[in-house]
Amino acid sequence: MTPRDALEHLWMLADCDPAALGLLDVEGDDPGLPSVFRVGTLAAASIGAAGLAAAQLHAARSGRSQRVGIDMRRALAAFRSERYLSVDGKPPTELRHPVTGHFPTGDGRWVQLHANFPHHLAGILRVLGCADDRDAVARAILGWEGAALDDALAQAGLCAALVRAPREWAAHEQARAVASLPLFEIERIGDSPVEAPRAGSGVRALEGVRVLDLTRIIAGPVCGRTLGQHGADVLLVNGPHLPNIAPLVIDNGRSKRSATLDLRDEAACGQLRALVRDADVFVQGYRPGALAARGFAPEALAQRRPGIVCVSISAYGHRGPWRERRGFDSLVQSASGIVWAESVAAARVGNSAAISAGAQPFAQARPLPCQALDHATGYLAAFGAIVALARRMREGGSWHVRLSLAQTGRWLQTMGTLDDGQRAPEVSAADIADCLEEMASPFGRVRAVAPAERLELTPPFHSRAPVPIGTDAPVWLA
Repeated sequence: MTPRDALEHLWMLADCDPAALGLLDVEGDDPGLPSVFRVGTLAAASIGAAGLAAAQLHAARSGRSQRVGIDMRRALAAFRSERYLSVDGKPPTELRHPVTGHFPTGDGRWVQLHANFPHHLAGILRVLGCADDRDAVARAILGWEGAALDDALAQAGLCAALVRAPREWAAHEQARAVASLPLFEIERIGDSPVEAPRAGSGVRALEGVRVLDLTRIIAGPVCGRTLGQHGADVLLVNGPHLPNIAPLVIDNGRSKRSATLDLRDEAACGQLRALVRDADVFVQGYRPGALAARGFAPEALAQRRPGIVCVSISAYGHRGPWRERRGFDSLVQSASGIVWAESVAAARVGNSAAISAGAQPFAQARPLPCQALDHATGYLAAFGAIVALARRMREGGSWHVRLSLAQTGRWLQTMGTLDDGQRAPEVSAADIADCLEEMASPFGRVRAVAPAERLELTPPFHSRAPVPIGTDAPVWLA
């Protein structure tokens, strides 16, 4: 599958106008990073689809069509944006806690831990009964069978994943649930009159669109950042008690204002309900059901604000036994066979007996060379939101866009693999210096990856520098 094939697949899956594809230029092909998977195709397709959708929405508003271009090299730089970030010429603080990573288990399996948040780390250490030290954790894990530890950590509400072979994952009940879902869903969930975005200058495609971004880390924040770089007014709303990862706040905070509301408090919920009344898009990445319990289910939002576009992002999808399971990009890679495939390729081992037994025929676990599921899901979420806004402009209605990291990962796996993909050279920040931009911010001088998509008339750009969490009041700008 070429990048253009993948982008056209997304476009038709969303039931968009086929004629718009004639305005699209796609450059580059895999491998662009060392991987057996077509990560570059995923990057170019997801980012390019969001850019083309923005151009089409602008055409519907202005009557002016424009060419859209996506270069796989720039798209891959965007897929690794947090890796290339620098502040005042220095790389940001470490993204990963030392206990985060892959560990061998006592039965010859591998398990991945995600311990970047203090409460997740504390929970893992309680289950393992060991000290906060990578060596101590590794010794403790050798006393467990992999599947038993995976279950114990999940039952404790923690973040981990057993590294499964693709065949093992395919037989899992959650994999079957994911396979029953399309790549993404754009569903009408209520009636409302035809509605166009508020008037703007026309410099960017989404001017006049108000976005509530209730997300953290990468996938959801990338969605909000993408809508913001195309001109939307994006208000990030975090809980003041919720942990964040500082470099991601900077990288994904561009083009956003940042407020805090503690939704454990009814008064704060009232403030959020007031913001919803004047919002166009509501993006959330909480576990399925978490916000609904506080009165913010998509159907409730559509009743409060007819015409709203709700975007829901989860780890493993909204069906199946894992629908409420906590997860991150790297964990979904491990659970779904992606890490296994990369690791086997890296080890140049092919052992069908070991595969069928579920054992790991490699000495070291190897993930994708970027958080590809996170970034792709974020851009696909922005694509879905823009498509839904265009539908609202044509036919009215409230809309719900649903995606998950696991659904995105499944699509990547269906693209096939590249025999020599891991021989592709590594790409440093110096190699993609022309893809970077700089801006002053409260954190210092930020150097980060610029928007990858090219729009002839309304080029995307970041008009706002990132700010610390809670800098702004939870209100819309006049």
